[in-house]
Amino acid sequence: MTGRVRWLAERTPPQRERYVDLLRAVAITAVVVGHWLAIYVTHDNGGFHGGSVLQILPWTRALTWPFQVMPLFFLVGGFANATSLTSHLGRGGNATGWVLERTARLLRPTTVLLGGLAVGALAARLLGAEPALIGAAVWLASVPLWFLVAYIAVVALTPLTHALHRRAGLAVPIVLAVLVGAGDLARLVLAVPRGSQANFLLAWLAVYQLGFAWQDGRLPPRRRVAVSMTAGGFVALVLLTVVGPYPVSMVAFGGEQVQNTSPPTLALLALAVTQTGIALWMREAGNRWLRRPGPWGVVVAVNLVIMSLFLWHMVAVVIGVLLLQGTGVMPDAVPGSVSWLLLRIPWLACLALILALLLAVFARFEQRTGPRTDLVGTVTGVWPTALTIIGIGAVLAGLLALSLAGMDYHGPVGLPVSVLIAYFGGIAVLGFVRRRHSPPAPK
Repeated sequence: MTGRVRWLAERTPPQRERYVDLLRAVAITAVVVGHWLAIYVTHDNGGFHGGSVLQILPWTRALTWPFQVMPLFFLVGGFANATSLTSHLGRGGNATGWVLERTARLLRPTTVLLGGLAVGALAARLLGAEPALIGAAVWLASVPLWFLVAYIAVVALTPLTHALHRRAGLAVPIVLAVLVGAGDLARLVLAVPRGSQANFLLAWLAVYQLGFAWQDGRLPPRRRVAVSMTAGGFVALVLLTVVGPYPVSMVAFGGEQVQNTSPPTLALLALAVTQTGIALWMREAGNRWLRRPGPWGVVVAVNLVIMSLFLWHMVAVVIGVLLLQGTGVMPDAVPGSVSWLLLRIPWLACLALILALLLAVFARFEQRTGPRTDLVGTVTGVWPTALTIIGIGAVLAGLLALSLAGMDYHGPVGLPVSVLIAYFGGIAVLGFVRRRHSPPAPK
């Protein structure tokens, strides 16, 4: 355990809900390992080829149920952000200041990633790499950014949705779930092509609101509640997928007419209820375990680099493919064969090593917060709020454009012009507001 991790672990406030930090670390780690296991890449004289294991091995689709843990991440995000917002407002702050402060923690490592992709794409082109290979590499490395579009949106909406939660409580996620079902009905039964596009936001908001309810006790972590949610969610999940119209896989892959994440469906919400029940069920045991210095130190260490871990894990795949495939270090094998399955072990080990090296270089930007910039009571007026909304909107537009850009080659820096203008323009606007309204540094 490093000195900084030990220092932070020893000074954890006694009222902190350590179990939430554990769930966040488990969720992101599961996403990373799941992505690494789900990808296959082969190499021949025609170049690199790849896809999702879910396409060629149907038996792996049920395994996405424990690995699709984004609902768990939104759940703990709701819990943590409700706690943070309540504390911020209690100290005299306002909603705009909180949104600026909270989104900065997400956008700083994201900006570093996009800058790294641009530099890497430019260097690869100067070294003679094929444009098609650069386009595919940038697309693969930026896969995690689709999640940030939804998460940054729900974080920015937190002051409004938390106020709605205080008035209506659990009725909010119930209504949101009904709206998700209506979107599914419009798309699957009424054949409205874009009838469920709103589910990209509504479904994740529903899970996020459950985090609010857990935080303030409206969703009590009692055994009876936990067992009911776990059993009810799981039965609904089985009925909706095995019996009903939804696919078993909780991860999208090419060739499926209906996908459970693109856009999110009722089946994904059933999985979210199941995971919420399990999380509540294990809370007491988890908190007891985290009183031990060793486990809590590991959780603290992971959470220190949590965003970098998530953002750079697909870059590790790109580097691993270029280093290992077709070189004889890791021989090609038929995806799904016994030899290919056995090679998953050294494949994971190599990617873990590459990711560790990437974190050693880039995680410092996530941790480099400097003296705490407390925006309490400093962001007032119409214009700062309007500029904050414009900045976040531009950032989301840029990330969404990148998510939809596909594998084409988008120029020397690998990123579409629309992404460069929207995202980095939004970052500049948000940076201006933060600098203008941050308190002066202590002398």
